[in-house]
Amino acid sequence: MLLSDQAGQAAATKIPRPATLRESVIEAIQELIVSGQLKPGQHLVESELAALLGVSRQPVREALQQLSGEGWVDLHPGQGAFVHVPTVEEADQLLAVRALLETESARLAAQYAGEEGVRRLRALCERGIAAVRSDDVDSAVATNSELHALVTALSGNKVLEELASQVARRVRWYHTPVARQRGMASWEEHRALIDAIEAGDADRAASIMHEHTGHTRASYMEQRENEPVEPAPKPVRRRRPRATPSTN
Repeated sequence: MLLSDQAGQAAATKIPRPATLRESVIEAIQELIVSGQLKPGQHLVESELAALLGVSRQPVREALQQLSGEGWVDLHPGQGAFVHVPTVEEADQLLAVRALLETESARLAAQYAGEEGVRRLRALCERGIAAVRSDDVDSAVATNSELHALVTALSGNKVLEELASQVARRVRWYHTPVARQRGMASWEEHRALIDAIEAGDADRAASIMHEHTGHTRASYMEQRENEPVEPAPKPVRRRRPRATPSTN
């Protein structure tokens, strides 16, 4: 049987391909934004980013174009590229969606996690608590993301996991500024969540996750009220000089 005939019977296994340079640059810039090394509203200079990442300006330019389309970067004609400043409304909407997805994830995880899943959750929780005690915000934020991703994975719902992963990085971006403020309280909530999952109490797990994500959402909104982010400068319209009338 020819391969062309087989194609209609089953999808071919795709061969994994290495990430392109542009994709790697996109990933690196996103990480700089999420970690707070590049601040909302900050001017992004191609030559500086290229030097920082050890690449030429071309993949940086291409990456900024794509990140602009995905809402990470704002391009202003005549001014350049700037880290996107999330509006309060868009942050609130995304965190609300996150709460819906993760509340259902917790409900399902309580039914399907099993002993091994609970063990992995507790290990992550202890790692996060250690990070908070040592005031290692970056590690605490990264571990928090791992724990939430694992809860979703333990739900057993692949569609739910895929949807949650689509907002996870931006959620991490919003969580980073309030991680120190949330502190140990966040990890005590994680402990209670894991207890509910271990007990197989789906309703309690869902309730704890709903309250937990709500606390992060409220903390972010409070932080934005107290420390408003300055928007990027607006483009300046350049006027053409008027031609000097001829005296001839």
